[in-house]
Amino acid sequence: MESRSLVPHASSFQLPVANVRSVFQPHDVERKLAKLPSREHENLRSTYERMLERGPDRFQVKPSGIPEMSALYQALPNFTEVLDDVKRHVALSQDSRDGLEVTPILLLGLPGIGKTHFAKKLADLLGTGMSLVPMSSMTAGWLLSGSSSQWKGAKPGKVFEALIDGEYANPVIVVDEIDKASADAQYDPLGALYSLLEHDTAQNFMDEFAEIAIDASQVIWITTANDPRGIPEPILNRMNVFEIEPPSPEAARQIARNLYQSIRAEHGWGERFAPDPHSDLQDALAELAPREMRRALMTGFGNARLDGRGTVRVDDLPKAALHKGRMGFMQ
Repeated sequence: MESRSLVPHASSFQLPVANVRSVFQPHDVERKLAKLPSREHENLRSTYERMLERGPDRFQVKPSGIPEMSALYQALPNFTEVLDDVKRHVALSQDSRDGLEVTPILLLGLPGIGKTHFAKKLADLLGTGMSLVPMSSMTAGWLLSGSSSQWKGAKPGKVFEALIDGEYANPVIVVDEIDKASADAQYDPLGALYSLLEHDTAQNFMDEFAEIAIDASQVIWITTANDPRGIPEPILNRMNVFEIEPPSPEAARQIARNLYQSIRAEHGWGERFAPDPHSDLQDALAELAPREMRRALMTGFGNARLDGRGTVRVDDLPKAALHKGRMGFMQ
C-alpha cells in the first residue's frame, strides 16, 4: 500500500521523519458495509463506519539519520546486541524512501530482567506507539487475529486495533511471554504470527472479525520468552533471537542509579531527594532484578519521605525484596 512524505526531510537526526502510509483500501470497506443486513451485525457495522471516518492513512515514522543511542546503551547494558541490531536497521532506512523495517526480535531471558521495559524504550526511540499482547493469559488466537463476527461478543484482534485505532502504520507490537501461549484443540494462538512475521504475507493480513485486508507489513515485532522450547520452530525461524544475560554486578549498579534518577525526575516530589543514590543503596538494589528495583525504590522513597528525609537508605527498601537474594548475574 502506498506511502508519501508528510514532513520535509531533515539534514540531521532530531525527530523521526513521518511519511503517510495507507493501511487499508476504503473501497474494500465500502463494499463490505453495503452488503451488511440492515438490522444485524451492529458491531461490525460500527467498525466499518469508524474505518471510513478515520480514513486509511497513518503516520509511518522513520528516522532521517542514526539517533543518539548512548543513553539507551548506558541504561540497558545487557541489551547491547539488540540495540546494535536496531541501529543497523535504522542505518539501512535513513536518507531513503524506504520505511524502517526491523526483522522480528525475540528476547530470551529470565523473568524480570527488563525485556518489556526494553520494548517500551525502543518504541520511545523510534517515535511510534506500542501495543502489548500478553500471551500468558491467552487461550485462543483471536487476541491477535480477531474472532469471527458470527460469534457472540466477537471483536477485532490486537493487530487490527493497533493499525486502525492507532496513529501509526509501524507501531511496536510486543508479544509478551510467547512461550506461555496455551493452545487448545480448536485454535492455535500463535497461528496468526506465521503470516504476520513474514513481510510479504503481512501486507494483506486478514482480521477474522472485519475480514478486510490490512497492511501490517510495517509493524515492528518484539516477542519475549523465558524458554524457547515452548515456541514452534517455524516461528523461531522468522525472528532474530537474542539471549539477554543478567547484567554484571557493576552494570546492575548502573541500572539502579539510572532508575533512581529517572523516578526522581518523573515526579514533582523528586526534587525533595538527593540527585544521586548513596553507594550502599546502589549495592543493595543491584541484588534485585530490574523489575523489582522500581518497586523497591518506590517503597524506599515513600519510607524516606515519611521519615522526613531527602535521602533513601537501604533500610527504607522492602525487606522481602532484599531477602530474595541475587539473580543470576554474569561473572
